[in-house]
Amino acid sequence: MELFLVKGGQLILSLSILIVLHELGHFIPAKLFKTRVEKFYLFFDVKFSLFKKKVGETVYGIGWLPLGGYVKISGMVDESMDTEQLALPAQPWEFRAKPTWQRLIIMLGGVTVNLVLGFLLYMMIMFVWGRTIVTNDALIAGLDPTPQAQAIGFEQGDKVLTVNGQELTDALDVNKWVFLRGAETVTVARANGEKKTLSIPEDFGKTLFATGEMFPLIPFMPALIGEVVADSPAAQAGILPDDRIVGVNGIAISSWPKVRQAIERQTDAPILLSLERNNSIQEVTVLAVKDAPIGIFFKEMRPTSSPVSYSFSESIKEGFDYGYWTLHDYVAQFKFVFTKKGASQLGGFGTIASLFPAKWDWRVFWERTALISIILAFMNVLPIPALDGGHVVFLTYEILTGRKPHQKVMEYAQMIGIFLLLGLFIYANGNDLYRYLFP
Repeated sequence: MELFLVKGGQLILSLSILIVLHELGHFIPAKLFKTRVEKFYLFFDVKFSLFKKKVGETVYGIGWLPLGGYVKISGMVDESMDTEQLALPAQPWEFRAKPTWQRLIIMLGGVTVNLVLGFLLYMMIMFVWGRTIVTNDALIAGLDPTPQAQAIGFEQGDKVLTVNGQELTDALDVNKWVFLRGAETVTVARANGEKKTLSIPEDFGKTLFATGEMFPLIPFMPALIGEVVADSPAAQAGILPDDRIVGVNGIAISSWPKVRQAIERQTDAPILLSLERNNSIQEVTVLAVKDAPIGIFFKEMRPTSSPVSYSFSESIKEGFDYGYWTLHDYVAQFKFVFTKKGASQLGGFGTIASLFPAKWDWRVFWERTALISIILAFMNVLPIPALDGGHVVFLTYEILTGRKPHQKVMEYAQMIGIFLLLGLFIYANGNDLYRYLFP
């Protein structure tokens, strides 16, 4: 229950901040252009409100359904589908009576605020907390490539020198480059000191997504044994500290996560381990006992991350760059949503809540809020009726042709958009429920 409350509390606070600021992005230009705003709501007030107060011509309130928020602008086809006023002649204070350029600014205001907010939050995070990176020096044993990465030339122990001729601040960012950022060449230093430039195939990211290898190059952690439990199956087989496992049941495996998985899959049967000891290979047989450990502990060789601090001016540049690549990477992977595998990975509020930590951490909270803000900006600008992007499409048509779309067309489009979004909402949260019930 405590975990649910902490994660849920962070989610509600984050969404509340983002929703209010998004709606302010519509509200402020509307008021500047003397457009009447009838309602300003955090969450939806279906049938009743938790709180409401009228100030001037606007009712400010909090609804009970935390699925978003809205501003109701006079003379506009929106999710309320209030078409009665649209049947009357346009009034000077109505949205439909304003020049096209003003209506466009009003509709783009929410997206603009979310986008700017995300970038500003990243700048603040860089200034207050800085960031942590993994340098090549911290990768003691280099990188461990997945099968697809091996297929294009990466080898165990490689260290990345450059991507597209540029050095990386964080060595592990190579994964983002080969998966989402269109890396063309990667230059690596081999374990033997040789330098090699590898060509990355076009659409390699699609291959990685299809095989589930979105992190094709992880830190290599050799299966170096640190401790052997006395009288355990491993001790009885003659395994010693500082032995290095390089194979399991005749299959070459040398990283401790993979070795551990291979051993755990073997139950109540002998396990043939290939060991490297004193520069020679020895094979031992361990008699595994079902649901019991064989009695070895590996040496911890995870790479240590290094903190990096930034001055105020440096944090502006670093925060902007981080925000830019966050937006780029999200847009780049959005195409996978239209695949069967991508659609199955869509998630709703449960997935969003899982982004937040189990213990309250302000740094992580603001990082996740910045990420969600940028995602909301992108999603809202999609050309889907009922979203800001749908309204922008109609306004762009009006600018290009000089004619307003027929009122009925806009009403039907709005209805279709609402049904599409409702279906997507049910599907995404249904995925969350399914994953919870059938992990």
